[in-house]
Amino acid sequence: METTNRVGFSSKIGFVLAAAASAVGLGNIWRFPYLAAEYGGGTFLIVYLILVVTFGFAIMITEVAIGRKTGLSSIGAFRKLNRKFAFCGWLGLLIPVIITPYYSVIGGWVAKYMVTYLTGHGSDAASDGFFGSYIGGVGQPIFWLLIFVVVTCIVVVAGVQKGIEKASVILMPILIALCIVISIYGLTQPGALDGFVYYVKPVLSKFSGKLVLAALGQLFYSMSLAMGIMITYGSYMKKENNLESSVRMIEVFDTLVAFLAGLMIVPSVFAFSGGNEEAMNSGPGLMFVTLPSVFESMPGGHIVGGLFFVLVFFAALTSAISLTETIASVIMDKLHWRRSQTVLLVGIFVFVVGIPSSLGFGVWSHVAPLGMDLLTFFDFISNSIMMPVLAFLTCIFAAYVLKPKEIIAEVEQFGVTFKAKKFYSVMIRFVAPVGIVAILISSVMAGLGVFSW
Repeated sequence: METTNRVGFSSKIGFVLAAAASAVGLGNIWRFPYLAAEYGGGTFLIVYLILVVTFGFAIMITEVAIGRKTGLSSIGAFRKLNRKFAFCGWLGLLIPVIITPYYSVIGGWVAKYMVTYLTGHGSDAASDGFFGSYIGGVGQPIFWLLIFVVVTCIVVVAGVQKGIEKASVILMPILIALCIVISIYGLTQPGALDGFVYYVKPVLSKFSGKLVLAALGQLFYSMSLAMGIMITYGSYMKKENNLESSVRMIEVFDTLVAFLAGLMIVPSVFAFSGGNEEAMNSGPGLMFVTLPSVFESMPGGHIVGGLFFVLVFFAALTSAISLTETIASVIMDKLHWRRSQTVLLVGIFVFVVGIPSSLGFGVWSHVAPLGMDLLTFFDFISNSIMMPVLAFLTCIFAAYVLKPKEIIAEVEQFGVTFKAKKFYSVMIRFVAPVGIVAILISSVMAGLGVFSW
């Protein structure tokens, strides 16, 4: 039987910064900029912002409220509210179990690049073939995977207040400050202002259903939705804290960092490539191949590159912390194990299961389920299939099983008024489920190569 006796966040700002730190990860720093560049710059920004304050708000309010109402992580929370929906909690556990190992592999890549720049070898990172040679190896990627997992576990084992909250309160302001400094520096480079216009100017001709679905899919990456994290963090939230305003603050932090990430990357890459859109739409290569070349061409680029990868490391770390805590929280709730024992077990699991994703670019590259390397396959299964499924089920559960009035009642603790409760009811009952189904269908079909919008 699960327990609700747990140490929570010490304050509202502690919860907000921890949740925002969870949301701010590689999805913001890497994925958001190249999607914005691909889908018309300002057009994508406007659509994304609208979706954040509608879809994102409704789903995040639901997840945090479920966690706070029950005081339990995903499995226990759904079971306590309705035993028939306990399977949603298990799905909420399985998603971070799949994501955390391969995410930690990418975190290891970031750690490698960060150390490369900080030790004065930034030119090596910018050389042809550096990235491909590195990820195609065996010992180095696994070593940096281990380092990343160890650092993550050190924070998580310290607990909610002394580990997760303290790290978030320190890292989030540093992360935002670094974003601003690097953005300002990048905009001073020749040609960067043209890139700034390209980034923020709406191009209405690029508005399409594909753009909306891409922005909606990015929402899940950026806001840590549908993976049990916000339920877990909600379970650590004090009842007297204003839930609605807390979620709004998380949205502001998350969107600000995503925008600044684009401001750091798109204008500089635009200027470096002479306006070549293909240079900005290059997936992982944008961060690990194109950007090192951009830094190499800048005055003081090695310093800027070092600061950038410190920033990215912090962002990757904060998300990995929340993923690891989500898994550990379920185990501690169900088995009543000590935190240190649980985190050690989770850390070993993440490291061991992450090794195949790491080797999938080298000695195991012949293993290609659905024609994908192992890391991409796990990302496809978790992000394109399981997360939309869980988000849809969560909406159905909140709207038609638990009912919106229960979520609203949780938000309105201690006499707080839920200002957007009518809007929330419409979103969670009608709009959000339809949008999520559209994401699921398009993502699966595109991932399987059935069609490309």
